[in-house]
Amino acid sequence: MDRRTFSRLALSGIGLAMLPRSVAFGAAAKPASPLPAPAPAPVVPAAAALSPPPAYAATPYARLLDRARAALDNHGGAIALRDRVALADFSAASRELRFHIVDLVAGRANSYLVAHGRGSDPAHSGWLHSFSNEPGSLATSDGAYRTGEIYYGMHGAAMRLAGLEVRNSNAEARAIVIHGADYVSENQIATWGKLGRSEGCFAVAPHILPHVLGQLGSGRLLYADKV
Repeated sequence: MDRRTFSRLALSGIGLAMLPRSVAFGAAAKPASPLPAPAPAPVVPAAAALSPPPAYAATPYARLLDRARAALDNHGGAIALRDRVALADFSAASRELRFHIVDLVAGRANSYLVAHGRGSDPAHSGWLHSFSNEPGSLATSDGAYRTGEIYYGMHGAAMRLAGLEVRNSNAEARAIVIHGADYVSENQIATWGKLGRSEGCFAVAPHILPHVLGQLGSGRLLYADKV
């Protein structure tokens, strides 16, 4: 069929009818290829979603933190704020960063130097050997404390502590507080290999004291022990 004849027939619709269907209607007439099925979403086990690994499991103070958490439950009525706790880990030597302020909400901690009492380390070895709650012992007392108000005394700014257990019940009468002291410093460690000793107080470096007091405030838990 020549082009002139085809054009005349196309005007009447006969030309299109005579073409193969694939030519007359083009590729659009072919059925679309099915899209591949999306891969199934991975299934997260319920136990993994509900029980994330402990944030502090690998830290050196993990066992002490467990004791502090138990103390929060035991003394919950006395502790107004439960977002942060302070841990004094006297298992470590005084030259180590063994005073930890743990943010239980954000999952992080800040660690500092802290001295122990001279009555807990009579030979000044740099290690705490014993605790005492006795007045005049000049020793550190273990157990749970509640942080109190900030006042200004012989050491400058200091924070009062209230003992919550029998083993530290004399803390207020013994004036056991958090304060700054010059014998708590990196220079002291560089010279002597250990910190100086307090009279039972939790003494920290003077330039660190504002950070410590600011993080703790009144109504939080301080927990001291050896593990």
